[in-house]
Amino acid sequence: MIPQVRDNQALPRYWYLLDRFCCNQLCMWEDLSAMSPHEPRPARRALRLAPVGVVLILAFVTAVLSALAVFYAGWNLLAAHELKPERVIDSKTLFDLVKLAFSVVAGAGALVALVVAYRRQRVDEARAALDEDSALRDATRLHTERFTSAVAQLGDGSAAIRLGGVHAMAGLADDAPSRELRHTCIEVLCAYLRLPYASETNVLGNDAAEHAYLASREVRHTVIRLIRDHLRLPADHPHSWQGHDLDFTGVTFDGGDLSKAVFSGGNVSFKRAVFSGGVVDFHGADFSGADIDFSHATFAGAEVSFLGARFSDGSVDFSEATISGGEMDFWMATFTGCDILFYESVFSGGNVGFQRATVADAATNFETADFAGTQCSFADAAFTDDVVDFSGTLFRDGRVDFTSASGLPRGLDFASTARTTAPDVLIPSATWQSGT
Repeated sequence: MIPQVRDNQALPRYWYLLDRFCCNQLCMWEDLSAMSPHEPRPARRALRLAPVGVVLILAFVTAVLSALAVFYAGWNLLAAHELKPERVIDSKTLFDLVKLAFSVVAGAGALVALVVAYRRQRVDEARAALDEDSALRDATRLHTERFTSAVAQLGDGSAAIRLGGVHAMAGLADDAPSRELRHTCIEVLCAYLRLPYASETNVLGNDAAEHAYLASREVRHTVIRLIRDHLRLPADHPHSWQGHDLDFTGVTFDGGDLSKAVFSGGNVSFKRAVFSGGVVDFHGADFSGADIDFSHATFAGAEVSFLGARFSDGSVDFSEATISGGEMDFWMATFTGCDILFYESVFSGGNVGFQRATVADAATNFETADFAGTQCSFADAAFTDDVVDFSGTLFRDGRVDFTSASGLPRGLDFASTARTTAPDVLIPSATWQSGT
């Protein structure tokens, strides 16, 4: 059943639930305020430096001791046990003594400069580290303020203000200093879609209710469009949302454009979602390495298009879904290295098309599915040495057409596994029947 909300009377209660959710997220933000963008940062200890006078004395003593050690070693190696005394110092000897004095002074100055430079470097490093921590705290504090403002806008009774809140939350996700904070913003937008939503059929004939419905519909479709735009960005783009979990559990879709979005990695849940009308467009979408869950979803009146979509290295789960109206189109879709699950699904109306779809190195499971009135076509589909399981599948009404399907899937045996209660419901491919 589609959850109903008449007019705006029940909206404050839903916004209260959203505020509670956001308050919990704010607590997490405060816990993350002392973290770096990637990992927790240990508490920094205060920089401790000895007084410069003590350091210089120690440096001079160390230098003198080192010089004496070198002189003593050279003295022993040269076996110079006696010095020849000179009664008169000539100009050459005096000049050598002056040079020696200047060398000692220059060495002392260089030692002082070295000590000062080292201390300045340590102070600069400590100041930079403190500035980094301070900048992160300031950025987190600013994000917290913006987050609070955006949540307040999302909970407003005016659709125009809610629309501004949607854009503010998306911008906040782009500017988030860490992946965790970005995911929090994305989750808030998904949670907005999960809020109860009235269907179009419940507002017809009531101008005020229809106006509120259309306004709310525009806000929700904007959320879907912003998610799509961020999923279209390359994975290395700083504002890309690829790889994040997306939770659309129980969402009512009466349209929405997710075409050419890239769902790479993570979990994408449409579990118990209701596709009640309009066009929900997934054409050209790329589901790569992601687990896509449409289990228990209801397709009743919407046109859901997966035209040319690509599914690879993951799973596509339509188990126990109900297709009772509308259209579900997988025309020219590609399934590679993934599991396609339709077990225990009920096809009781509408049209489902897999025309010219390509299934390669993928397992297709229709076990105990019930075809009871749906027009389902696999015409010209290409199967490449795959397992297609129709164990216990019931064909009792409608039409399931495998005409011109190519390839001979392993494990496909309609005669022993499928059950047909009405003639001409199931039309197998001629190549499968002949085994060629």
